[in-house]
Amino acid sequence: MNRYPLWKYLLIAAVVALGLVYALPNLYGESPAVQVLPLRANLKADEALLKRVDDALRAAQLVPEVLSLDATSVKARFADTDSQLKAKDVLHAQLGEDYVVALNLLSRSPQWLSDMNALPMYLGLDLRGGVHFLLQVDMKSALDKALEAASSDIRSTLREQNIAYSGVSREGTLVTVKFRDAETRTKGEAELKQRFGGLAFEERDTGGEVLLNASLKPTEETRIQETAVQQNLITLRNRVNELGVAEPVIQQQGIDRIVVQLPGVQDTARAKDILGRTATLEVRLVDDTHQVGAPGSVAPFGTDMFKDRDGTFILVKKSVLLTGERISDAQPGFDSRDNEPAVHINLDAVGARKFKEATRENVGKRMAIILFEKGKGEVVTAPVIREEIGGGRVQISGKMTTEEAKDVSLLLRAGALAAPMDIVEERTVGPSLGADNIERGFDSTKIGFFVIAIFMIVYYLMFGGISVLALGVNLLLLVALLSMLQATLTLPGMAGIALTLGMAIDSNVLINERIREELRNGVPPQAAIHAGYENAFATIFDSNITTMIAGIALFMFGSGPIKGFAVVLCLGILTSLFSAVLVSRALVNLIYGRKARLNKVAIG
Repeated sequence: MNRYPLWKYLLIAAVVALGLVYALPNLYGESPAVQVLPLRANLKADEALLKRVDDALRAAQLVPEVLSLDATSVKARFADTDSQLKAKDVLHAQLGEDYVVALNLLSRSPQWLSDMNALPMYLGLDLRGGVHFLLQVDMKSALDKALEAASSDIRSTLREQNIAYSGVSREGTLVTVKFRDAETRTKGEAELKQRFGGLAFEERDTGGEVLLNASLKPTEETRIQETAVQQNLITLRNRVNELGVAEPVIQQQGIDRIVVQLPGVQDTARAKDILGRTATLEVRLVDDTHQVGAPGSVAPFGTDMFKDRDGTFILVKKSVLLTGERISDAQPGFDSRDNEPAVHINLDAVGARKFKEATRENVGKRMAIILFEKGKGEVVTAPVIREEIGGGRVQISGKMTTEEAKDVSLLLRAGALAAPMDIVEERTVGPSLGADNIERGFDSTKIGFFVIAIFMIVYYLMFGGISVLALGVNLLLLVALLSMLQATLTLPGMAGIALTLGMAIDSNVLINERIREELRNGVPPQAAIHAGYENAFATIFDSNITTMIAGIALFMFGSGPIKGFAVVLCLGILTSLFSAVLVSRALVNLIYGRKARLNKVAIG
């Protein structure tokens, strides 16, 4: 009656053993480390970079405890923070600006655990320390910018098509075009509708004036707003690299807000400077008539020298053909002729006209697209102009991988912020406060666990001890699951763990009380144990399902800490169902199930 088949015992033992393995890394703690990440798409984290880092550290008489290579970076772990800071300075001086040298923390867990991909949980900002910004994107400015560009493009289009108009003005969300007569307006409207699919046009005659109103369609407004947020996200990620922050959090929150969390950063002023910085794009002709000098040499008169994405230097002419303000979109794709990866750029009307003139006059020459940031320029690409390019659509191709085409399109789109952002919330958490939060969080969990254990053992005797063992398994599996998912542990997450312990023991209390009730009714002990588990399961399941629904609602509609709490809560419900029912039943079966004549059980 109270026996499990062998396969069920083996399954429970395997789950507990797996949980123990994946929870272990959290017990070893962390050591200060340095992380080296390549900044350029053509640079990779490989054995050559590993050797360069090793040689630089040995030359400075800095011996790391562990030096490892992963898919994206090289990591060196040290015994103390002094060695860590010295190593950062040495590597930054040796590797230059092509690499980011970031301070980090690495687990002290043994290599065999790392080989099994058993990693500790990440610690949130409130536990590790750092700065937190909540940025709000100014959607009105993004829409105003789009309407201003539309006004300029409408003027250029009407001039190109020789359609007479009296003026173009903008007031609020409307762009108004004045025509001399209705016939000209009809001709102009047909041309504008063909060119501007995102605008809605409406004819209006007021005070003898022949007018045509243009406004953004709702779908176009939504697209502009979504693009502004996504473009700002990409730009912020590019800029955070310069701060040398390991494991930053940059994500959208709601419709128009962006959360930026920089663990380990305490310099709020510098973080603000980086996040609020602007960048520009320029298109210039490459100067192939002069020889490129050595790095640091003076460029010939009328030229500038810039480094390209391969690390080589290119001479470009000072005169600017086009600026990034005229690039409306850039997307990765493929060349229709040879199916090689390429970048497709869309220009506005003015940009299309300028680009057409520039390419017509410079066929056979190279054209450089340069990204300027903090006063420094970098050549993104420098293709050869094969023919005159009209229509406002430009293709950049030539020995690109799919990933490089994606990177170039991101740079072209994200060189500058699409819309201004305001800091609506700012917090700085010191590392000592983070360590104090960790200590208090673990202390509260330990105290809660021990108090529950004492109460259960005193009140339910043997069955109370079994419940405590099941509760320990529940905590072990919850930590293991969070580690396997590489979840970020925050203070609300710790609260979720404490709440899970209380909920899990409730299930065992229901089971124990049901067994007591059966014994009081004169049911034999073996039958009472069986009935207690069978009859209590429905109540346990229903109560956990209702809590799970609340947790899912918190996850769907919450954000930030609330979502983290919901994740821990939902995972805790799953582990508590497993431990409170299966694990405790297996222990009871092992202790009492094999006794044919059981006269008494220790349940208080």
